[in-house]
Amino acid sequence: MGNCIICGTPVDGAVCETHQEDVVFRFDGTSPSQLTPGRYYEGSVDGYADFGVFVDIGDRVTGLLHRSELDRRLESLDWEPGDTVYVQVLDVRDNGNVDLGWSIRQRRREFRGVLVDDPDGDYVLGEGDDETDADEPSADAGEPSPETTSSGGSGEGGAQSASQGGAQSASQGGATAAGGETAATPQYAETTADDDALSRATVDAIDDQVGSLVRLEGEIVSVRQTSGPTVFELRDETATVECAAFEEAGVRAYPDVDVDDVVRLEGEVERHHGDLQIETEALTVLEDDDQETVTTRLSDAFEQEARPQSVDLLAADDAVETVREELLDAATAIRRAVMEARPIVVRHSATVDGYVAGSALERAVLPLVREKHTRDDAQYHYFERRPLEGAVYDMDAATGDVTTMLQARDRHGEQVPLVVLADTGATAESTDGYELLECYGAQRLVIDDSRGDETVAESVSVAVSPSIAAGEDATDLTSSVLAANVAAAVNESVRDDLRHLPAISYWETTPDVYTDLAAEAGYDDTAVSERREAVALEAHYQSYSDKRELVIDLLFDGAGGLAAHISEQFRDKLETELATARENLTVRGVDGVTISVLDTDAYTHRYDFPPTDLLLDALHRAERGRTDGPAVTLGLDDDELRVRATETVDVRDLGAAIADAVPAGGVYVVGGRDGTVSFLPGERDAVLEAAVDALGETLG
Repeated sequence: MGNCIICGTPVDGAVCETHQEDVVFRFDGTSPSQLTPGRYYEGSVDGYADFGVFVDIGDRVTGLLHRSELDRRLESLDWEPGDTVYVQVLDVRDNGNVDLGWSIRQRRREFRGVLVDDPDGDYVLGEGDDETDADEPSADAGEPSPETTSSGGSGEGGAQSASQGGAQSASQGGATAAGGETAATPQYAETTADDDALSRATVDAIDDQVGSLVRLEGEIVSVRQTSGPTVFELRDETATVECAAFEEAGVRAYPDVDVDDVVRLEGEVERHHGDLQIETEALTVLEDDDQETVTTRLSDAFEQEARPQSVDLLAADDAVETVREELLDAATAIRRAVMEARPIVVRHSATVDGYVAGSALERAVLPLVREKHTRDDAQYHYFERRPLEGAVYDMDAATGDVTTMLQARDRHGEQVPLVVLADTGATAESTDGYELLECYGAQRLVIDDSRGDETVAESVSVAVSPSIAAGEDATDLTSSVLAANVAAAVNESVRDDLRHLPAISYWETTPDVYTDLAAEAGYDDTAVSERREAVALEAHYQSYSDKRELVIDLLFDGAGGLAAHISEQFRDKLETELATARENLTVRGVDGVTISVLDTDAYTHRYDFPPTDLLLDALHRAERGRTDGPAVTLGLDDDELRVRATETVDVRDLGAAIADAVPAGGVYVVGGRDGTVSFLPGERDAVLEAAVDALGETLG
């Protein structure tokens, strides 16, 4: 009978059942059957496979850490064969296969004790064994030895690990509670003992200081509690870095430190899975003059670095010229969000224009995120594209974004994001969604070529929309043109990558300046059209997904083989559907106006490619050349009416005329002057007749 090395409880062995997961074991057995499922073991990387990592547990047993058990992508692991790692044994199968699980704790010090799992019984790691972990400083470097002998409180012969006792007590003021359990209470020491010898460093300068003690000052931008340490992300005026602080496994270290606190932090620079990380030894929340000094330093640096000196347009374009100042403001807001470690969420329409606009911003922002963050996977945490159905940022979309935002804030301590709307959100129907974001302090930014409403400018931080800025419609402009210019201002180094994107967003009558720009970048008319068609096809499938890597391949792959292959599928599917649609058109002449009506419920495959809007666009282009006068193509389903016309039609005016003629139709317009007319299914026929009459009167 002995005592648990963690709590001192009398136990037959070295650790009680309650604390099995608080210690790590070295395996001295020779057979998988001698392993104990549920325990954490020290192992070494044996090699990789497509489905996971093989890890040697001891000298004669190998287990598989399947990729489904990882908390990250397999490709993002930087483990090399022979590296020491920590895993949990999940199961030992009858055939001897060992299933392993991921351990967030990847340093011996993050466990509360170290034991040897021997077939004859567990025992405390002794002085004769190899006690130094590859990622642990040696004792003569000022770190306590990995395992210290203690009376264990009320029990006899108990042992306490350095991470629990020595290191924890030294840095966070650990105290021994009744029964031998260590109850560490963080003490917010101002500095380390050698206060004057340690001068302030900046995050961008610590890359070559691995193994050194540094002092940083900045703002906490996120707090993440793992099953091991608490991970604080600190941002100074140069970049951000993760700082691990260990209280005990799964227990919040420095509980009084939270997001937005201005702090001074001291610790040792290390590399954790290839990423820079600070092992925190002291953390202080600054107040009064100290806080103001750091806050002012950060604010001045961000303001100076965030705002571009000027905006150099991709090409001469009078419509874009009207929003030059808004382009500058938008670029500044995006750059500042990156510097402040604030997530950026881009909501864009699930169309070619939306995907190209969103991808232009993505192309500019990701390099800045990688530059400002020490984590290799930061680009997946701090920039996200979320395609949006329709041209309105409605309450449904806003509610989903706010829910995700609050979960990230409460679970992971993330800041409220900057929300960017691209090719959507410029009309008054989006203001309810913006008001919900505003309730939580989320900054809003709109980049949209639609005929927008001035009221939107009052609901967002920046509106990049010529119709809002100048009060004039820019009919030969796309959202991608605006977004590409914003992206070039955000990151000048990717300007050349963006030159062909505006041309891709035009289905017809591409302005010469953008055709020439694409040609200069090496994209002829065929290359441009293939990419347009390929993105259109992929935008339809999995429309809620950003498809980041696939879209990058389509838009920025110089060879173009993938785009050519997918564009062929696009043409085949579209031509098949167009042929069916033409056979089922109803054509009427009203006051000299040719009106073609397609019952999209009855004569299209509504949930297959192409989507209704894209089909109507193509159908209207095909039909309008058959008449010399005004031509209109209407798409009518159970409760929506879509309009395509050779002359400008204000859909809001059309909706008002229909509502007057069909007062019981529940008629309203979604998406502004270019939107759709919604109505009650029971008044479908009456709505169609009212629409035909109104169009004949307006255009005839």
